[in-house]
Amino acid sequence: MHIHILGICGTFMGGLAVLARQAGHTVTGCDANVYPPMSTQLEAQGIRLIEGFDADQVSLEPDLFVIGNVVSRGNPLMEEILNRNLPYTSGPQWLGEHVLSKKWVLAVAGTHGKTTTTSMLTWILEDAGYNPGFLVGGVPMNFGISARLTDSDFFVIEADEYDTAFFDKRSKFVHYHPRTAILNNLEFDHADIFPDLTAIETQFHHLVRTVPGQGRLIVNGREPALERVLARGCWSEVERFGVADGWHVAEANETLAAGQEAFWVHQGPKASGEVKWALQGEHNRMNALAALAAARHVGVPPEQGAASLGKFQNVKRRMEVRGEAAGVTVYDDFAHHPTAIQTTLAGLRRRAGKARILAVLEPRSNTMKLGVMKAQLPASLADADLVFGYGAPSGKDSLGWNLTEALAPLGARAQAFSDIDGLVRAVSAAAQPGDQIVVMSNGGFGGIHQKLLDALAARAH
Repeated sequence: MHIHILGICGTFMGGLAVLARQAGHTVTGCDANVYPPMSTQLEAQGIRLIEGFDADQVSLEPDLFVIGNVVSRGNPLMEEILNRNLPYTSGPQWLGEHVLSKKWVLAVAGTHGKTTTTSMLTWILEDAGYNPGFLVGGVPMNFGISARLTDSDFFVIEADEYDTAFFDKRSKFVHYHPRTAILNNLEFDHADIFPDLTAIETQFHHLVRTVPGQGRLIVNGREPALERVLARGCWSEVERFGVADGWHVAEANETLAAGQEAFWVHQGPKASGEVKWALQGEHNRMNALAALAAARHVGVPPEQGAASLGKFQNVKRRMEVRGEAAGVTVYDDFAHHPTAIQTTLAGLRRRAGKARILAVLEPRSNTMKLGVMKAQLPASLADADLVFGYGAPSGKDSLGWNLTEALAPLGARAQAFSDIDGLVRAVSAAAQPGDQIVVMSNGGFGGIHQKLLDALAARAH
């Protein structure tokens, strides 16, 4: 089959393209922004890329057009497809029908931690010899790729609640039909498509409805929103984590090297393995519990899974060290929702001790740009000693609200900038040896990580 993918350079659609190519299909695709690293990754797989959405791409005569959710009515190629009544489907539906239909699917859903938890679960299965296929919304460092198709019966997928396509407003995850489903947490997000938390809870219940009676839901027991989801109806086994009568954590009583952490995993009163790793923070321990519980559902003993997590290397852009200069360490993190910002900084505070933390933040997600979460920003930044915010002055990433006013409750600890170069100068001037700079954005942030390292290095000479 020849498929032509519209919006191929997004993380999900790019991963889908790799899976389709590995399955033996001819794959071509187009996008408005065809550039590295996604373009080079796809071209290395033998996938031809076309810049833009010109209508004449219908002359490729694929068997099927697969439509990404970045495509909307008015797109010239999409309009030509509709006018000619050519066959098309969404990315999640194609994936569900052509890749996942005969697999034991392990899906990871939630507002936060999906990519990390999916990567943990995939690694646990890999280390246990299961050779799982996977599709992750990031690059797990244990694998170096975001998607893989294997002949294994098992497939692990990051299950996103964002909508499927302009013609299918259900969440992507309803197409995956998991046998094992993790519900990691649930908060309001995606204000561009959901009016309130209740609307998202409805989509999560749609996911619950697709899990078979012999399947299993791994549910965060601390989340009232998830309890409301289950109260609407549940037909599968349920295991909870983060609570005393379910999977929970007990701290280990031993001293490890700096930057290392150890904790015991318990199932109720029973100790079920010790994790020793370099990750930090309560959120990562919760992610680990979910991954261990899901892995046990397919047969991996918790003790074995805990040992595997000791070799887990996390995901790119999740507290990834980008470099050190002038005695200052620069991290890159994907955090962009206030809860994720808070947990990221809390984890770094635990690691950094009394060292100063400089938070450099770009609130550029659709929810943040709409200003829905701006009042929560100051509290989420409490663990930072200094805060440097950036709001693009114009264009698609510009804010519809005043960042300086939003950060005002932090007083002199916080500054807001509308140009990256000025931001870099301010951060590098403020930084001192021993400081920890964490850059938080769900975008490229203008290459600020390297700019900061260059400025710090120049200052040191």
